[in-house]
Amino acid sequence: MYQNMLEKIRSKKAAIGIIGLGYVGLPLARAFTSESIRVLGFDIDTTKIIALKNGNSYIKHISNNIIKEMQTDELFQATSDFSRLTEVDVIIICVPTPLSKFREPDLSSVLKTAQTISKYLLKGQLIVLESSTYPGTTNEDLAEALEVSGLQKNNDFFLAYSPEREDPGNKNYSTSTIPKIVGADSDESRELAIALYKTIIKKVVPVSSTYTAEAVKLTENIFRSVNIALVNELKVIFDAMEIDVWEVIDAASTKPFGYMPFYPGPGLGGHCIPVDPFYLTYKAREFGISTKFIELAGEINAFMPSYVVGRISVSLNDIAKKSMSSSRILLLGLSYKKDVDDTRESPSLLIMKQLIERGADVDFHDPYVTIIGKMREYPDLNGKRGVSLNEQNIKLYDAVVICTDHSTLDYELISQHAKLIIDTRNAMSGLAINGHLIKT
Repeated sequence: MYQNMLEKIRSKKAAIGIIGLGYVGLPLARAFTSESIRVLGFDIDTTKIIALKNGNSYIKHISNNIIKEMQTDELFQATSDFSRLTEVDVIIICVPTPLSKFREPDLSSVLKTAQTISKYLLKGQLIVLESSTYPGTTNEDLAEALEVSGLQKNNDFFLAYSPEREDPGNKNYSTSTIPKIVGADSDESRELAIALYKTIIKKVVPVSSTYTAEAVKLTENIFRSVNIALVNELKVIFDAMEIDVWEVIDAASTKPFGYMPFYPGPGLGGHCIPVDPFYLTYKAREFGISTKFIELAGEINAFMPSYVVGRISVSLNDIAKKSMSSSRILLLGLSYKKDVDDTRESPSLLIMKQLIERGADVDFHDPYVTIIGKMREYPDLNGKRGVSLNEQNIKLYDAVVICTDHSTLDYELISQHAKLIIDTRNAMSGLAINGHLIKT
């Protein structure tokens, strides 16, 4: 069973099933089809399935032409029919692992997916989880749900964990060039997973277990979270001292050793960095371990949108001589980072919500997000459309707030015509400002 599967994977004859065709699953499908490996993509969102069948992409950095290329010779098919899991040799799970409203891990999508797989699980299939999660999820929670099928992990089917490392919009690194961590709890499962990812990725990094692989992903993002929290706290301190934190960081970065620059912002966004630390703090409690440092970093980062709103309010009072409730405010950038269309956990949305709650008239402009989609966290913002960025519109607003520093924004236009600019990204550095500029 093992040897046959290994040969099938190495010869690129194994059919791949990918569950979850979002920012992780769709690029992964593209990577496999680029190597002429057949992929069957599964998603419960029928609008995605219809779009893909029509050759249309819903992710900015994957064009319609790429989708059509993937479908050449039926290398890629998209479906919501999970009974077709019996057609594949490998099943890769790329579903969301968000936080609950109580800021605790929500594994419901992973477990529901596992329950579905268990109905169709075949002897000899390789199951790989890519979703970010706490140590023990793969070998305990996922395995238990799969074994409802009557098949046993590492005996009847193979099981591995390989954390996704996608960075949407990154032009320097793609799925195939980002080193891939692979962990499993049996030698055979590990070797199959290594062989699988070697077909599409230049460097595969094996680790001893699924627990280690799960811990790697959390460590990567907690490292970023705590360092961003540090510079965010420094920003608050230096703002009070009227010191430019950006100038401080740039100067400190000239030290050739012992320093690594991180940059402040209006808060953390995306699916990983704001979420992953809480997965580890949750699991640590099972072992009676307090994670004060990690939790404090989370608190600091979560505070930043409110801090920005406070700075906007003070600036309007001091400079425009206006209250928040009588002000018109334009937010620039809704996505969680520059040059992408992903608004998951974006601090811009929380800033918008808080400004509206305080009575402000708020609009937004984002070259990648023209309308706010349906989100459970912000139901009142659903369907809100962006406005055009031009001289006439800019002059209508009492304050323009730069939340996301997209490369395509016309900062020269903003510098010339905005009455008050609140810059949370240092995007206006080096420009002559006709109005007032507040860096925060």
